Amino acid sequence: MAAAEAYLMLSVGLIEKDTNGDALWVWCYPSVSAELRELLLRKCCLTAENKLLHTFVFGQFRRTWYYISTVGGQDAAALKKVTHFSIVLTAKDFNPEKYAAFSRVLCRMYIKHGSPVRMMESYIAVLTKGVCQSEENGSFLIRDYDVRKAYLAGSIKDVVSQFGIETIILYTALMLKKRVVVHHPRIEALQEFTRTLPALVWHRKDWSILHPYVHLNDNELHSLKVCTGYVAGFTDPEVSSRSDLYDVYVNLQDSEITVSPHAKGYVAGFTDPEVSSRSDLYDVYVNLQDSEITVSPHAKEAMTMGKLHKDVGQLIIQSAEDPERSDSQVIKDISIKTREILNSLASLAETTENENSKITLEMLQQRRFPPATENFLYHLAAAEQMLKI
Repeated sequence: MAAAEAYLMLSVGLIEKDTNGDALWVWCYPSVSAELRELLLRKCCLTAENKLLHTFVFGQFRRTWYYISTVGGQDAAALKKVTHFSIVLTAKDFNPEKYAAFSRVLCRMYIKHGSPVRMMESYIAVLTKGVCQSEENGSFLIRDYDVRKAYLAGSIKDVVSQFGIETIILYTALMLKKRVVVHHPRIEALQEFTRTLPALVWHRKDWSILHPYVHLNDNELHSLKVCTGYVAGFTDPEVSSRSDLYDVYVNLQDSEITVSPHAKGYVAGFTDPEVSSRSDLYDVYVNLQDSEITVSPHAKEAMTMGKLHKDVGQLIIQSAEDPERSDSQVIKDISIKTREILNSLASLAETTENENSKITLEMLQQRRFPPATENFLYHLAAAEQMLKI
């Protein structure tokens, strides 16, 4: 199992900022594409446009996860002309805690020895054996970092505490595989919030929809737009005006949610505030700093709320506000309710010899559901690939 997990790692790299203020990609193993190098230089906090030092950031670009740890090198005898450096790990899997721990081990090695050779040896040791020794007489064990713990690391109770009954908008958007954009000027707040949202649809266990740190960069936005549905995080406030990017927009700082007029389907994180003006990127936009959620006009039909949504929303509130229930128990409560909805939907479907269970609009209309419920179930069937056109 440890060996299988180790093979999820793709590369290790080193970016240095020297006494002249230049940030340079100085080493990697085995290799990183030129396109990804350019992105990682933008994401690390050592280039000219980055004013704040972020000790750890993570994100995703075209199904490759990146994890960047940055530390100062001024006091390291082995790094005489280096003011700061970043260790960059790329991998196939989402597990921030695992790669943060491993990158800290590599950072300490580089501070002590000033050579990437020891880092490469440790990387290969983890890749082949799932373990490496640290500089402090301890060990990094890859088996200590179960992916389920990474999925449960965020606090769903904090999300509900901030947005209350409006959490149902986020739940609905994710169930229907819509595009959610979240804004907050602090990358740390963005990452903590956005990583939690996929847990609202636990039955999928799909964190590939998460893009917690996105710039309003043409290449990044093109990559984002080809995704079916996402949760995307931006620090640039301009994203609020980009209704082409979202179905639901969350202003995290002001606790506001806005629904876009059209609808498609991702969770992406942006630090660039200009992302709020990019409605082409989202169906749901979250301004994390102001705790605001916006639903794009193009998404409002699919996002219409009815009694079913009210029932789910009340369950979420009741469970999250119970001091006796943990975050994982709240997620389980929501998941059980979701499974009930999916089972009810499946019971309406017809099965043929050559096809799985499928649902048509006519079947839903025959049941005479309230319009909002019928609309939601129709779009949910499409999201779950149960719809027969």
